[in-house]
Amino acid sequence: MIQPRTLKGFRDYLPAVMMPREQMMQTARDTFRSFGFAPIDTPVLEYLEILSGKGSDETDRQIYRFQDNGGRDVGMRFDLTVPLARFAAQHIGTLGTPFKRYHIAPVWRGENPQAGRYREFVQCDFDTIGTLSVLADIEAVAVINQLLEAIGFDRFTISVNNRTILTGLLDQFGLADKSVPVLRSLDKLTKIGREKTHEEMCRVAEIDAAQADAVLALAQCDGDAESVLAQLPEITSGNPIAAEGIQRLTEIYRGALASGVPARRLKLDVSIARGLDYYTGVIFETTLDDLPEIGSVCSGGRYDNLAGLYTKQHLPGIGASLGLDRLLAAMEQLKLLPEASTPAPLLITNFDHSHRDDYLQMAAHLRAAGIGVEVYPDTKKLGAQLKYADRRGFTAVIVAGGNEWDENRCQLKTLATKETTDVAYTHQDPAALVAAIQSVLSASATSPGSRSAAADGSPAGS
Repeated sequence: MIQPRTLKGFRDYLPAVMMPREQMMQTARDTFRSFGFAPIDTPVLEYLEILSGKGSDETDRQIYRFQDNGGRDVGMRFDLTVPLARFAAQHIGTLGTPFKRYHIAPVWRGENPQAGRYREFVQCDFDTIGTLSVLADIEAVAVINQLLEAIGFDRFTISVNNRTILTGLLDQFGLADKSVPVLRSLDKLTKIGREKTHEEMCRVAEIDAAQADAVLALAQCDGDAESVLAQLPEITSGNPIAAEGIQRLTEIYRGALASGVPARRLKLDVSIARGLDYYTGVIFETTLDDLPEIGSVCSGGRYDNLAGLYTKQHLPGIGASLGLDRLLAAMEQLKLLPEASTPAPLLITNFDHSHRDDYLQMAAHLRAAGIGVEVYPDTKKLGAQLKYADRRGFTAVIVAGGNEWDENRCQLKTLATKETTDVAYTHQDPAALVAAIQSVLSASATSPGSRSAAADGSPAGS
C-alpha cells in the first residue's frame, strides 16, 4: 500500500476551508473589477531566464526548476509580477497603456514552511502598467482597503513607504550603488532587531557604522503620519532625491484619505523595504491588527524598471498581491471561518422511495429559484439524515413523506433553532415553499456565525 501523504510545504483543502477560499477569490475578482482591472492568465512554466535574477538571491534559490522533455531550462513561477512583466512586454502593443489587470493563480516557492506559509499558494494580484501617475499609487491603497473590507475585516493596517527616500539618503553618502544589499538587510529589521540588522548591514552592504546608524534612524522614524512626514526632511538633510520621495509619499497618504481609506488604517512606515529587488518606489504591507505575527496579508509596490528586461519600451508598473492562503490561515486562527462543509444551504430528506421523482422535481424547482439544494441519496431513517445535515452545516431541511405528499405540503426545519413549519407545496405551485426558504435563509444570514454564512462562504463573525 502507498502511504497517502502530502509533500512538505503543501496541503489539501477540505470543503470547510475550500468554500471560503473560493468565496475570497470571488470577492477579490469583484473588487478588482469594480476598479476597472481586467483578468489575464499566464503559464505556470516560464523559461528559467524569465524568472531568475528578478526577485532576490533568496527567491532564485526557491524557484522550482528543471529541464523539460525538450531540454529547455524552465521554472515554475514564484510570483505573478515577473510573468506580468514578460506578458506586458509581449502584448502591450495590442493592449495599449495604461493597462490594468488582475490575476488569481497559484505560485510556488521552495521556502521553509511556517504558519500560514506554504510552498504552493494562491496570489490574487492587481497591477497597473504603463503610467507613472501618483493616482495609480493612490488607487492601489484604496483597492487594498476595499478588498480587506469586502472580505470582512475591519481591524487592519496598511503600512506605506517609498524606497526613494532611502535611495536619497544613500545618495547623500555616495552609496547609491549599495541600495539593494541595504534594503535586503533593512527588510529583516522587525525579525532580527536593530543590533543584528546594523551588524548585517555593515557586513553585507559594506557600509560603515555611522552610515548604518543613519539608515536605521530613518527606518525607525515613528509616530502618526503627519509627524513622520515632518521628520523625514530633517533626517534626509534635504537631499533632492529623498525630497521627491517624501513629496510622493505625502500625496499618496492624502490621496488615500480622499479615496475613503480611514486614517486609522494607514501607517507611514519607513522601515518596510520588501525583499524583492524589483521595487523602485512606493511599497505596501498590510497586517491584521488582531494577528500581526502572521505577517503581511497584502503586499506590493511600484516597479518601474522590471519590464525593461524584456523590452526597450518603458513600462512602469504598480500593484499588490493578496496572500490568500496566509489570510485563510489567519481566519482559521481567529475562528472566523464558518463551520460548514456544504455550499448548499438546503437538504431534502429522502425516506420514501416511492416519491423519489417528487424529491428530484422539488429540488429542480428550488434550484430554478436560485436556492442551493442537495437531495439525500439513500432512504435512511430520518434521524440519520438529520444528523448528516447537522454535521455538514445545512441551514434547513425539507421533510416530506407519504402523508405530506398526499396533503400537498412539506415540513421546513431550521436546524439552528430546531423550529419546524408546515408549508404548502405542489410541483405546479412551489412559490410558498420558495418564499418560506428564502425567509429562513435571510434570517439566518443576519446571525453572526450562522449556517447561511457558511453557505456563501463569507467570514461569519468578522
